[in-house]
Amino acid sequence: MPENSQARVRVGAVDVWAVPESGVAGHVAAAWRRAEGGAIVTANVDIVRAATRDTALAALIAESEVVVADGMPVVWAGRLAGVPVPERVTGSSLVFTLAAAAAREDRSVYLLGGNPGIPEKAAAVLADRHPGLRVAGTDSPPFGFDTSPELTAEVVARVVEAKPDLVMVGLGFPKQERLIRLLRAELPETWFLGCGAGIPMAAGEFRRASGVVQKVGAEWLHRLALEPRRLAKRYLRDDLPFAFRLLGGALRTRFRRPGE
Repeated sequence: MPENSQARVRVGAVDVWAVPESGVAGHVAAAWRRAEGGAIVTANVDIVRAATRDTALAALIAESEVVVADGMPVVWAGRLAGVPVPERVTGSSLVFTLAAAAAREDRSVYLLGGNPGIPEKAAAVLADRHPGLRVAGTDSPPFGFDTSPELTAEVVARVVEAKPDLVMVGLGFPKQERLIRLLRAELPETWFLGCGAGIPMAAGEFRRASGVVQKVGAEWLHRLALEPRRLAKRYLRDDLPFAFRLLGGALRTRFRRPGE
């Protein structure tokens, strides 16, 4: 499992852990036993691109104890830079892996994000798949809640009242990480996962690509086919060119001479 000495690699403006998904779950379980909380960022190309352009977002990511490579270009960049990042670790997959860990450790989970009814549906799926999992609560905050201090305080208060051991926050980056920052101040022994679309995926709203498609790094094409209007601009105009620059930068890092 990850420790302070865990190998990390710089990808863009983000320090990514070279850790498998099972190692993330082991790290969280061990921290629960020590009554220590933390946060997990699943850094895909879009998140790395945003952090590379905005130092404040890079600093926001750096607050998290665990940053994993969610996206094959991030995995490839780490490997090209000379660090053996073992695999892609996605937020949608960690939703199930960490729920399983919570069930084994007799810990509770809180699902926050998605349209009305979606976190409840996802919670039912997780509880059915992982017997013994305790669901501390669910919440579907209204659109734009984060622009209102009052509504944000209400969301935070509901989570704090539930006292969960694990909070899955599916609001998209950086909204979910900013909310996690507020929640961590109130729940220092709780773990937080920024899982993006992981909650509606768990609820069965849409399916992930096949394992083969995931392994070759083409799941983004599957997502693009499902949501072309929302994702075409981001994936094709912004993320794809940045991914090539990321890989080129990783190669330059690996073969740069000392002192350069």
